[in-house]
Amino acid sequence: MDPFIEACIDANEEIARAIEVGFDVSWYEKTDIGAGGDVSSRLDLFAEAVFVKHLSPFGFIESEESGIIGEGDAHIIIDPIDGSANALSAFPYYGTSVARVNADGVLDAAVVCNLANGDIFLKTPSETLLHGKLFADSFKPVSPVPNAEIGLFEKAYANPKVVSLLDEAGLKFRSPGAVALSLAYAHSVKYVLFTGVFRIYDFAAGLALCEGLEVLAQQDYVIVSKEKNVVDLIEGIIVKTKTIEEEA
Repeated sequence: MDPFIEACIDANEEIARAIEVGFDVSWYEKTDIGAGGDVSSRLDLFAEAVFVKHLSPFGFIESEESGIIGEGDAHIIIDPIDGSANALSAFPYYGTSVARVNADGVLDAAVVCNLANGDIFLKTPSETLLHGKLFADSFKPVSPVPNAEIGLFEKAYANPKVVSLLDEAGLKFRSPGAVALSLAYAHSVKYVLFTGVFRIYDFAAGLALCEGLEVLAQQDYVIVSKEKNVVDLIEGIIVKTKTIEEEA
């Protein structure tokens, strides 16, 4: 396996072992506003330090917490803990996100891990999308779930009009609260929808794992689905919502 992918897996396993022992009370402490605009917790900074240790030899790191770290030809984008609020609330939907842009400007590798259940998703330099479990040696190609009944709507709480119109259209969803993770599961669900500010930390790795799906990425929303008609339907809902807001 590619050494960079192996290093990402090693970092995730180190973080998972630490969490399995039990949440350190210091991890709940809030620190400063990070590079991504959110307040960092000590848990975020702990995970960041683990990734820096494992990934620094491969290039410079851009982290949601501390911004640019180190140097090198490759650009490594990390969200050390995707879904920090979930993790600190013991809600089992949180993980990590890593993407590598090589010296030629190509995003050639990505890893998203669900630390709560051990699911790990890989995009390898050979373009293969793989799924496996932490601490396991085998991976298999990602395969779509053909008859998924629910979508994932990140930031649904901030978009009540969109929620109402999705309900009218019969598009069921859950809103678990970790953008990269939700995108990693896009092959399994009916759709993934995000509305809000587009941040590279949330999307670099997650969108890389959506190869083979219908993807519509705009400045303030992202829609992913196996079905183009579902993407078109949701886009129509977004446009209708904006029209209503402009006329109000």
